[in-house]
Amino acid sequence: MLRQQDVGHRIVVRRIVGIREGRPLFSDALGELVELSETHLTIATTQGRIEVPVAEVHRAKRVPPARRPTAAAVAALELAADEAWPAPTRARLGDWLLRSADGWTGRANSALPVGDPDRPLPAALDAVERWYAGLGQPALVNTPLPLAAPVGAELDARGWTSRPPVLVQTVPLAALPPAAPEPAGSPPVELATAPSEGWLAIAAGRKGGLPDAARHVLTAVDQVRFAEVYADNRLVAVGRGTVTGAGRWLGLSLIEVLPEARRQGLARRVIHALAGWGAAAGATDAFLQVEQRNTGAVALYRTLGFTTHHTYLTRVAPG
Repeated sequence: MLRQQDVGHRIVVRRIVGIREGRPLFSDALGELVELSETHLTIATTQGRIEVPVAEVHRAKRVPPARRPTAAAVAALELAADEAWPAPTRARLGDWLLRSADGWTGRANSALPVGDPDRPLPAALDAVERWYAGLGQPALVNTPLPLAAPVGAELDARGWTSRPPVLVQTVPLAALPPAAPEPAGSPPVELATAPSEGWLAIAAGRKGGLPDAARHVLTAVDQVRFAEVYADNRLVAVGRGTVTGAGRWLGLSLIEVLPEARRQGLARRVIHALAGWGAAAGATDAFLQVEQRNTGAVALYRTLGFTTHHTYLTRVAPG
């Protein structure tokens, strides 16, 4: 049976639609799982959305994506994401990237094994371990899948563990649903070229502190905007947008709404505001990265048309 971790993935469901001569009649539905509750599941199919009562489900399972992205497409998106989240300390191992930001976020403190490391794989991973040891940091490797599957297999053999899977999701900006009309008197979404102290405080709360390296990660992008929404003179929602990848990709990150302001559509409004800016800057597609276990966020992004392009695992060296 399906679990919350399957939200955002492609599934097939066989449902009971009737009884004939004492035998059940079945119908199959194929699409992306949008929502899963105790009573029903919602699937986005090519013919539109359907809701299936759980009581009618005979069998359901996750299935592979209709089309896997090419290795070149995964590599290009990973490099655009690296541009959007730039670590201040960097080195190269052939085509591989080595990144450090004083331990702030896994993305900015992991090796990115995209391309040819210019040496055999075991020697490349030995070099990764030495580089991070020289910085006094644990060695991390960000493995986009299926592109870095051989790297993952070697790390398995070495006893490396994995952090929770992360979905890299995308949507063409032209396919975003229109923004809902704003209620009269609703606070506007403000976009700035630099983060305010209030914006940084929310980011610090979410990410567990904000060292100097973090400020570099957040601001050292040529095209970047910081979204803010105020209610009663208090900052209640934030977000960050970047345009990278030769101008193609709008990267969305740190979309955050304070608990007392949730369920008011603020996250959607922040995303639409950043999407409008990104489109005006020439971007044609948007991407974001979200932990698979964050089912609430995955469900929100699915309603905006985001689908999973690929996944990645952050691998952690033993000890």
